[in-house]
Amino acid sequence: MSSVKIGHKILEYRKMHGLTIRDFAAKTNLSPSLLSQLERGIGNPSLNALKSIASIMGVSLSTLFYQEIDTESLILRKSQRTITYNPEKTHITYNTLTPDPTKSNIELFLAILKPHSETAGDLVWHTGEEIAMILDGEAEATIEGESFTLYEGDTIRILPEHKHKFANQTEQDLQILFVRAAHN
Repeated sequence: MSSVKIGHKILEYRKMHGLTIRDFAAKTNLSPSLLSQLERGIGNPSLNALKSIASIMGVSLSTLFYQEIDTESLILRKSQRTITYNPEKTHITYNTLTPDPTKSNIELFLAILKPHSETAGDLVWHTGEEIAMILDGEAEATIEGESFTLYEGDTIRILPEHKHKFANQTEQDLQILFVRAAHN
């Protein structure tokens, strides 16, 4: 993170609390000239100076370094979706729906199963919790050997490490929306 952003946070804090640079300097035991340099993005503070600033602001040290989020990265346009095909499983496609999935703790994807097919031959499991919602069609969900019929609008929660699969035993495509805790 650049010193410009740290300086901007200091300036915002001072203005919000009605503090002059001298007032803030007295609270942090730092010189007014250093604080002025930081606010202008030209200072090079020590770790102890940053700890003092964070302490007075009532935030963690990491908060000073927290980068502003580019709001465009929070949006995934339909045209930007990643569609995954497995050449060995032509009966199913996965659409990644999570904007910038490498920075998210949640994975959202849409699975489309062709008629008379299933997500996996064997039961599979994940380390994170998962929720599936039937968007269109009818699914046969098998979890830990127990089967359930799910209809459009139904949801099912799959606990971590529970073996499961979904089957489409109908004549129409099945669309399932999955929400999964990301792999950490």
